[in-house]
Amino acid sequence: MRAGDAVTRRVVTFGRILREAGLEVGPGRLQDALRGLDAVDLTRRDEVYHALRCTLVSRHDEIEPFDAAFAAFWERAPRPAGQRPPDLGLEMPNDPAAPPPPPGLGGEPEGVEEEPIVVPLSASPEELLRERDFADMTSEELVRLRRLMDDLAGLRPLRRSRRLRSARDAGTLDLRRTLAQAMRTDGVPLERSWRKPKLAPRRLVVLVDVSGSMEPYARALIMFLQALVAPDGAARHVEVFAFGTRLTRLTGHLAGADPAVVLDRAARLLPDWGGGTRIGESLAAYNRNFGRRGTTRGAVVVIVSDGWERGDLDLLDRELDELARQAHELIWVNPLKGHEGFEPLAGGMRTAVRHADRFLEGHNLAALEALADAMRESGSGRLARTG
Repeated sequence: MRAGDAVTRRVVTFGRILREAGLEVGPGRLQDALRGLDAVDLTRRDEVYHALRCTLVSRHDEIEPFDAAFAAFWERAPRPAGQRPPDLGLEMPNDPAAPPPPPGLGGEPEGVEEEPIVVPLSASPEELLRERDFADMTSEELVRLRRLMDDLAGLRPLRRSRRLRSARDAGTLDLRRTLAQAMRTDGVPLERSWRKPKLAPRRLVVLVDVSGSMEPYARALIMFLQALVAPDGAARHVEVFAFGTRLTRLTGHLAGADPAVVLDRAARLLPDWGGGTRIGESLAAYNRNFGRRGTTRGAVVVIVSDGWERGDLDLLDRELDELARQAHELIWVNPLKGHEGFEPLAGGMRTAVRHADRFLEGHNLAALEALADAMRESGSGRLARTG
């Protein structure tokens, strides 16, 4: 594990604690916090504290719960007066030790040596759950997992809109505002105003395999799709389908906050849940009934399947080719890819990697976080195909 990954995970976990304390901490503020930590010395408690407080606290009444959460999470316990600030856990154990503070600046008299207080990196229950394979989770763990998936809901793909917004740096010259400002300087445009294209949601199409070989992962993946559809207005930009031996549209059936109800509803709606796999025929049904309506045009398409095709591989090849030509980007997610020694040997999987722009894992929450990041990045432009 890289040091940067450890910092990111701990900051995300800290953000969840702050939300439980009533602070409004979203993905944008967490990104600001990480950028703030990049600019400070992680071995200095005060710099870390103020970097997080400046980026995660927006109101004066939030300072007190922030201080309590900071002490509980980063310092594990309140510090007695005069005690050296503890290690905040932001350094990996294998990193070289930070140099001691200069004499007179550490809070202890010169010549007095004191054993440093070390707080090792400890895995929280959320962190353990992130790395746990979906196939090994209990029903209770899946319910806890659904709450963690809410953080991924905002990471949907974006595209540049034709509408423009005000911008500070150079872009398209805003003539109206520039001339209006020039009226204050006798008609001389000393300051220029700019506009840039707005970012609008790009359509996301997800097709998830619910056949027998995918059943251990289908429950968690359906909950992930529910998290994507749940936010207000998101359903207009997200289409969700399930397939085994046939294609079923799930978008309108994922509403609701109770994951158990949603899973039960999906299982009753899908008679082929846990059955055979006809990927080519299911994609042909999608291209025929939805692709021709423009659903795929310019969308990010995500197919979640282990590639165990029991039908015609030539049909699968043709339908994937049509899908890839219409989509902005095609992402294939295989939960088995996260297992040691995996190779795409199945016939359907060998066909899929020739058409997919990205080939990702999908066996745990950490893999879904990487998928959410990939979906967000895909809005910026089409990438070269990778296997």
